[in-house]
Amino acid sequence: MLSYRTRRRLSLLALVVGLPLYIVVAVSVVNWAEARWGAMPVWGALLVYIGLGLLWALPLKPVFTGIGKADPEQDKRPQ
Repeated sequence: MLSYRTRRRLSLLALVVGLPLYIVVAVSVVNWAEARWGAMPVWGALLVYIGLGLLWALPLKPVFTGIGKADPEQDKRPQ
């Protein structure tokens, strides 16, 4: 299991670098699909973007778990 500090750093990296890259790739893929097969209805595009918006978080759920809480290892460290 990753330590709290490691998960915190990975979550920051994922949000600052990974999420913007994922957005660019997702929009590019949807635009490519629309150019190839024609425009989707508005509700279809909305469903695709909602699905892609949720999809990025699934593999990163273990990294984000507990990040908003206080460091549980801080009490164990000698001061």
